[in-house]
Amino acid sequence: MPMRRNTCTLLLICLFLAPAGAHAKVVNAIAAIVNDEIITLHEINREAQPALRDADQKSPLDDAGRSKIRHAVLNQLVEKKLIEQKARELNIKIGDEEIRQAIDDVKRQNKIPSQEALVSALATQGLTFDQYRDQLRDQLERLRLVSMEVRAKIQVGESEMREYYEANQAKYTEDESFHARHIFFRTSEKAPAEEIKRAMTTALMVLAEAKSGKNFVELAKSYSEDPAARKDGGDLGVFKKGDMLPELEQTILALKPGEVSELVSTPAGFHIIKLEERIKGKVKPFESVKTEIEDTIYRKKSEERFSQWAKELRSRASVEIKDLKGLL
Repeated sequence: MPMRRNTCTLLLICLFLAPAGAHAKVVNAIAAIVNDEIITLHEINREAQPALRDADQKSPLDDAGRSKIRHAVLNQLVEKKLIEQKARELNIKIGDEEIRQAIDDVKRQNKIPSQEALVSALATQGLTFDQYRDQLRDQLERLRLVSMEVRAKIQVGESEMREYYEANQAKYTEDESFHARHIFFRTSEKAPAEEIKRAMTTALMVLAEAKSGKNFVELAKSYSEDPAARKDGGDLGVFKKGDMLPELEQTILALKPGEVSELVSTPAGFHIIKLEERIKGKVKPFESVKTEIEDTIYRKKSEERFSQWAKELRSRASVEIKDLKGLL
């Protein structure tokens, strides 16, 4: 124990001495001691940089905002240190071959063709390959530890899954779909004014007939410039939100079944839309979403159990947070 205090003292008085007449500036200090292992101010500042940068881009941070982020990072580092110590206690080790396979998986999933390309990609993130390999090793050790201590002890029962399914019917209901027809008059924004006027005049005449109740299929066959219209009467088929051009979709969503739209303009020309049917989304069968539900519940339980496990791990540890007013 005395050795730890001596080490703390040495680091706490680690100063950068500015030129004569200037004030000394602390560049490093102990921020926390976790079971005799230290977390330094330098580590906190380094790990906090991405979060500070992202937050500052959204809105300028004041000292209180920066301090809040640094303290959150300190707590994350304490948790990380405890997990590392637990992994050593349980003799969890990740071999070089496992690291190599993990790196190969990363290359394959991200379509990185070579080792040189990976090194180059890491450099753009400010990482060397050795640093990345060490990070990957830490992540794999953590995953194995969490699997042993947390996930292996989680069970998801059939009744739980069915209860979740019943309580989340909307989540497992297919999107509403639509069946519509259109009559199309081809033109373009760059067409001569006379051509656009002629197309609009014809379109308005046909629109009046459609609004008066004339057979929409026959009108499409007679007037539509959609090549398939003569065969299918302007049938657009069945589709869901996001499947159509925004201009057409916006119009269709506002229609009731059997209703005919006003004239709709798109870059391709003019359209008259008739909504034939709104088809209510069906609830997916339980068996078709069972695996997805099991994963969702398992993930939720894992997060809750890990949070509890981490709290218990910390409660049994010796964690001393230093008072670094003005530095954190």
